[in-house]
Amino acid sequence: MSAKVVPVVTRSSELGEQTLQSGECVRKSGVSPQHTPATKIWFGRVSNEPGHRSPPHHHEEAETGGYVLSGHGRIYFGEDYKEYTDMYPGDFVFVPPFMPHVEVNMSTTEELVWLTCRTPDNLVTNLPDVPDEQLEGYRRA
Repeated sequence: MSAKVVPVVTRSSELGEQTLQSGECVRKSGVSPQHTPATKIWFGRVSNEPGHRSPPHHHEEAETGGYVLSGHGRIYFGEDYKEYTDMYPGDFVFVPPFMPHVEVNMSTTEELVWLTCRTPDNLVTNLPDVPDEQLEGYRRA
């Protein structure tokens, strides 16, 4: 007989930290295989301190959706990370599977906070880093 699966609430003070990370981009899960019965979704809170960024990475076969709660984010992608798209509170973003990218907090004074949903899990493959100067308009705090 299989175990009964019921709704699981993850309190804000109990977000899971047993998830893959990318440098200064901090991911904490609310719904994930790491601490709930979920098997096909990772949903969590992602934050970057002022002026911080992730190293280049991709999320393997996972499709990624994000929603910006606060701050000004930018995702660099494409050849030599020369293309980018900006995100502001209320914006949603989709990042395709296997797309190398860099997630950046463009503010040097405010935290960037967003919710991210990924299927089937928070898969992260970190790639060789690039110098800050290569990312147009980016500056550290």
